[in-house]
Amino acid sequence: MPPLPESAHYDIREPNAQRIVSDAQAIEVAHKIAAFLLEGSAERDRNREVPPEVVEVYSNSGLWGITVPREFGGAEVSYATLAEVIAIVSAADPSLGQIPQNHFCLLEDIRLQGSDEQKRFFFDLALKGNRFANALSETGGKNVQDIQTRLRHDGDSVLIDGRKGYCTGSLYAHWIGVLGLDEQNNAQLAFVPRGTPGLVIVDDWASIGQRTTSSGTVLVEGLRVPAFNVFPTHRSYDVPTLAGPFAQITTSAIDAGIARAALRDTIAFVREQARPWIDAGVEKASEDPLTIIQVGELGIRIEAADALLERAGKVMDAARPAPDEDSVARASVAVAKAKVLTTEVAIDATNKLFELGGTRSTLARHGFDRHWRNARVHTLHDPVRWKYHLVGNWLLNDKRPPRHDWN
Repeated sequence: MPPLPESAHYDIREPNAQRIVSDAQAIEVAHKIAAFLLEGSAERDRNREVPPEVVEVYSNSGLWGITVPREFGGAEVSYATLAEVIAIVSAADPSLGQIPQNHFCLLEDIRLQGSDEQKRFFFDLALKGNRFANALSETGGKNVQDIQTRLRHDGDSVLIDGRKGYCTGSLYAHWIGVLGLDEQNNAQLAFVPRGTPGLVIVDDWASIGQRTTSSGTVLVEGLRVPAFNVFPTHRSYDVPTLAGPFAQITTSAIDAGIARAALRDTIAFVREQARPWIDAGVEKASEDPLTIIQVGELGIRIEAADALLERAGKVMDAARPAPDEDSVARASVAVAKAKVLTTEVAIDATNKLFELGGTRSTLARHGFDRHWRNARVHTLHDPVRWKYHLVGNWLLNDKRPPRHDWN
């Protein structure tokens, strides 16, 4: 076997995050960070590069620690608030809105399956501003659950070998969460500090959209991890938990943000630069009656998607104290409904920007193509056609959704 390549370099600095203590503060900080990230978002997309100081400002804002439970010093914001925070940030830059999405999912794994000692240690890291990235998925299997990475116990450690893909945020991370199957084929999640021998981050993400998410490859070979850093993540699906709805609502929130960004730029461009069609008989594109109708329709659909997203968060909030088969199923269905609308309106809004803005809106200097590319790529996370099936099967046949990361 050839030797592992050198891990990709990124200027990882010592974290120094502020502490957010409430839902209201989380929303307030999200708006401030969004204003900061909006500036330069088109340039970062164009160059496929995020300056380290941008990531530092983002994670040191305290937003990456808002789901830490109160008993461990966090704000433990509601799921509805978390979705809104992600949507606000994603409307400014959805690539940077996505990089903590799996960070939040990893913190949820810790909450669900960690011992008190593990929770204390890793939640403290998150509150200080440490960034966690995932090495969960793989690109070569027959489906998304075909995991080839293997984990075996060796005394007080585990040894891991495998190849991971779609490792969002890996270039920017202090820690990587690596998923592998143990000797009994149970899924285990190991948290690995950046720079650990046997862990290689490959900066090879080359998609047309979400270009700065660093969703590339992570290689692990003979990777030794202390048993303390390993979590039995399979248990989150052996019994009813909100792990699946949690992963889905955070993903849906990114698409909601992309739709908001497209509508924002459509309105500004139509007002300031687009021309009305000759048959409209008006002086400005913003007075064109057919344009007005379509902008109105987009606004209504985006608000409907936002409302379903918020409702899904509240259904999850209600289930959190004592999740059971029925409450988790209701949460999964509620999130699926939101996922349908956020997916479809993100694609439609990013396409309508060009239709209503006209040819001049396609000029490269505007960077509007990034909205469509981001929507087209991110909404491929999992097929929304199966959300229709999930909801229909619940309504017609009282079938609870299968429990996994995509429900």
